[in-house]
Amino acid sequence: MLHKQQKVFLVDDDPFCQNLMKHVMKTNGFADVHTYDGGAACLNALTDEPDIIFLDQVMGSVSGIDTLKAVKRFNPDIYVVFVSGQHEVAVAVESLKYGAFDYIVKDEKLSTKVGSVLTKIEGMGELLAQKPTSVPERLRSFFSLASLALLFVHPILFSC
Repeated sequence: MLHKQQKVFLVDDDPFCQNLMKHVMKTNGFADVHTYDGGAACLNALTDEPDIIFLDQVMGSVSGIDTLKAVKRFNPDIYVVFVSGQHEVAVAVESLKYGAFDYIVKDEKLSTKVGSVLTKIEGMGELLAQKPTSVPERLRSFFSLASLALLFVHPILFSC
């Protein structure tokens, strides 16, 4: 389940879009929402450990793609969603290639699209919560079972 106390960063150099997105987040029950007017400001705040970042594609000195790359290097588990006026498929594909969770085109259906993405993120969280034990734990249990099997199959190997 998506925890509404998750920290959300909104990164957009357009104050109107920034306020609209903030309103959409508040409408969806998110209270811990931080706004930044550029990629550099967002990157400087990464130590605040956001859970979700909504990121504009075209900004000032640091582009959305460069910001995405830096965020993913800092913490690959942060959900980064591009929100852009770019309608070109190549731009969306490039952002997804570098690890964006989704790509939303800014239009009149923005709030519906953001709600849909938040639902997808919630679904991912539920899937990850059901994830089986970690690989090291599975390997440990496999090797302990393999050791036990060797004791029963080849007792001569372990007798001194």
